[in-house]
Amino acid sequence: MNTRNLLVLAGLTVLNSCNYMLGDEGLFPNPDDDYLDARTAPQMEIPNQLDSYTLDQLYVIPERFSSLTALEDVPMPKPIETRRREGVIIQSLSDSRWIVIDATPGQVWPLVRDYWTELRIVLDFEDPSNGVMETSWVEVGSDDEKRHKYQIKIEPGLHSGFSEIYVLHYENLNADPVPAAVSWPDESNSPDLERQILTSVSQYLADRNDVYQASSASLLAGSIEAESKANLIEDDSGEPMLELKVDYNRAWVQVRQALESAEITIVNSDRDQSFFNVQFAGIIDEDDEPSLIGRWFGSSDEEIAEVKDFSVRLEQTESVINVVTEALEISDESIQLTEELLQVINDNLS
Repeated sequence: MNTRNLLVLAGLTVLNSCNYMLGDEGLFPNPDDDYLDARTAPQMEIPNQLDSYTLDQLYVIPERFSSLTALEDVPMPKPIETRRREGVIIQSLSDSRWIVIDATPGQVWPLVRDYWTELRIVLDFEDPSNGVMETSWVEVGSDDEKRHKYQIKIEPGLHSGFSEIYVLHYENLNADPVPAAVSWPDESNSPDLERQILTSVSQYLADRNDVYQASSASLLAGSIEAESKANLIEDDSGEPMLELKVDYNRAWVQVRQALESAEITIVNSDRDQSFFNVQFAGIIDEDDEPSLIGRWFGSSDEEIAEVKDFSVRLEQTESVINVVTEALEISDESIQLTEELLQVINDNLS
């Protein structure tokens, strides 16, 4: 037998030895897939005179899931919110300021708690279902004469998936007894200290990469998300209107900004009479835009859709502002256009 034949024979012997040792029928078979053939064993029975509480099944496997299957393409979890607009911004109106963030109250709540924790400030009161937290008494800078306290309110934003954060500051003299309960004022005792905390919180939230992660959401604070501050609804007669759960000053300013943002022409307005007169041609789809040849010959959107006159009224009730649109000239398109105008205002609220 030549050398080449000996080498081939030796190689076959090694391969057969490997199969004998490690194959499915070998002495040391690969156990990686054994779990696929696993079977549920019958429950252990304990004599009546003995204790069996330690053998109770904590996780009962339903009958139809009793056989295990291989996990191959496991779907990844979806993010809670995929629509992101402006991140974290501070809005102001007259003497009021608040943070607007494109995250739900349930996501924002634990991060605001983390903010106070990093400052080593204890919270005296927490009510996540109503979005309210209050700090303990703290010292600010070198002020030895006064003690200070902050209240944070987290509210739903104008649209679903957004939140608004408000800060209220309260102070009293160190020489006075510590009050057992705080009667919070309508406005901060120090607007400057309120502004400092508001700015600090907004920067903290803007720097947090996990603000949009489901793992950081609070289930208790999630109940705040039940209703947004801006909702398209119908009145008792079935007519559409936009309901704003804000005060009149803010509603007036934000409706005007929405009209301007949508590039809707405001012919005239009267704040005391609570109305805007506007010109509106309807929502123009991309397919309705002038073609290349049309643009060469001077076609425009105005030639495609006729501009019509509408009234936008703000009607104040005890707790909300209702925005109602009405065509000044009745036509076949009036109903559709009044609804579209409401939709455009709602979409452009910020």
